[in-house]
Amino acid sequence: MLRPLCPEIPGHPLHVIQRGRLRSACFFGEEDCLAYLDWLGRCAANFSCSVHAYVLMGNHVHLLLTPSRAGGVARLMRCLGEHYAAYIHNVHRRDVVLWEDRYQARPVDVGRYLLSCMRYIELNPVRARVVAWPGQYRWSSFRANALGQNDPLVTPHAHYCVLGRSPEARQAAYRALFRNNAP
Repeated sequence: MLRPLCPEIPGHPLHVIQRGRLRSACFFGEEDCLAYLDWLGRCAANFSCSVHAYVLMGNHVHLLLTPSRAGGVARLMRCLGEHYAAYIHNVHRRDVVLWEDRYQARPVDVGRYLLSCMRYIELNPVRARVVAWPGQYRWSSFRANALGQNDPLVTPHAHYCVLGRSPEARQAAYRALFRNNAP
């Protein structure tokens, strides 16, 4: 898996998109999503990256990651891609290339774009017409960020934390960003 053309700066978030090869499916059931999230958590911990938002779609993934050290996201994506591809091969006996060669990674301007990026990521299932409201979709960080559901993968970004003094106030302010998308 090739590195992105985007430089990694420790402490600066990146919006990462990984697509299935030729836009093919990369998740074939609930167990696959659970395995991917498990590996995401392990790789994020191993390579010192915080996960602020994510969504797993049928043929692609969006992640909002902040590396603590240079090269952390590239290492995370390599580790995650290899382990998940091996899992798919072993469980589903698929002997094809799972991911596109290069994932996309774009720096996120914290002051102007971080919350918009989180919203964009978590609204993916709504835009794809999989669900009417992001809280109905199991495979995203929305329930953690907006509803306070425990998700050990999610590390709140400092910019998210300034939305309110308490977790409840932050969640309410974050949900307000989605008002136009309420069912």
